[in-house]
Amino acid sequence: MKILITGSSGHLGEALVRTFRGLDHEVVSTDIRPSDYTTKLGSIADRAHVKRCLEGVEAVIHTATLHKPHVATHSYQDFVDTNITGTLHLLEEAVAAGVQSFVFTSTTSTFGDALTPPVGAPAVWITEEVTPIPKNIYGVTKVAAENLCTLFHRNHGLPCVVLRTSRFFPEEDDLKLNRQTYQDGNSKANEFLYRRVDIEDVVSAHELALERASALGFGRYIISATTPFTPDDLAELNGHAPLVVKRLFPDYEEVYAPYGWNMFPAIERVYVNERAQEALAWRPIYDFRHVLDSLKAGTDPRSPLARAVGSKGYHARRFHDGPYPTR
Repeated sequence: MKILITGSSGHLGEALVRTFRGLDHEVVSTDIRPSDYTTKLGSIADRAHVKRCLEGVEAVIHTATLHKPHVATHSYQDFVDTNITGTLHLLEEAVAAGVQSFVFTSTTSTFGDALTPPVGAPAVWITEEVTPIPKNIYGVTKVAAENLCTLFHRNHGLPCVVLRTSRFFPEEDDLKLNRQTYQDGNSKANEFLYRRVDIEDVVSAHELALERASALGFGRYIISATTPFTPDDLAELNGHAPLVVKRLFPDYEEVYAPYGWNMFPAIERVYVNERAQEALAWRPIYDFRHVLDSLKAGTDPRSPLARAVGSKGYHARRFHDGPYPTR
């Protein structure tokens, strides 16, 4: 199969190119930045470039985007140009080229303010039924791009699968307080309970989405590590998370102790991947139990693919207060 992968110089893009090349697919890859994993240099905001990229292509995986860390360094128009106009170009040219399946990488950031419960309320159980309330231009443009995918499936019959991925970046946390309070590995380990996923599991979800797009027609799925929590845990989680985690993982404190790590005092939302597991037959491997077992064994909890791709960063330089600029 001839596949177009956008954003191929980025973190997920490189991981996808590495994987699909290894599966003997013909991969066309595009990005605005050169890399060993990019075959066509150019912007998806350039309609002519998109058209050239799609010649003879049978499937598209669209990961190219401006991200949340770009909000402080790029204009609203930049976000619209890349995240909305770029997606529109790809969808229109995909229809014209007779593409058989289109997979769009979205984000759980689309949920925005829906992720934060009122003071004193239980943690929020986040499924695909939760209505997004975007709180920045990143979320707004990703929701708009998702809606374009819906439109092109409905009006043009293009099989589209939208994957709302949770955190998989290896960079430091974008919140300064978290960086000051927790070691980076500590934060990431905690997040596997409710809001993080390994890139190898993200890639496998994209593979399955590509395979099943035609049969599904359209689907929107949360891609996050399988949470150990249930709705019965939500009231206690948002205020007494260590007690819940201790009940489910009696060994976690012992495993954390040599590293000087701690659990977050509160967990305010939980991402639920049940629909993705059911519709895509997706079986993520990397979860909090895997992290604990790796720490016990003294091994790196990251997947081989995560280690191979490494960190990309979002900007060409660091800023005075950390890896992300602030306004």
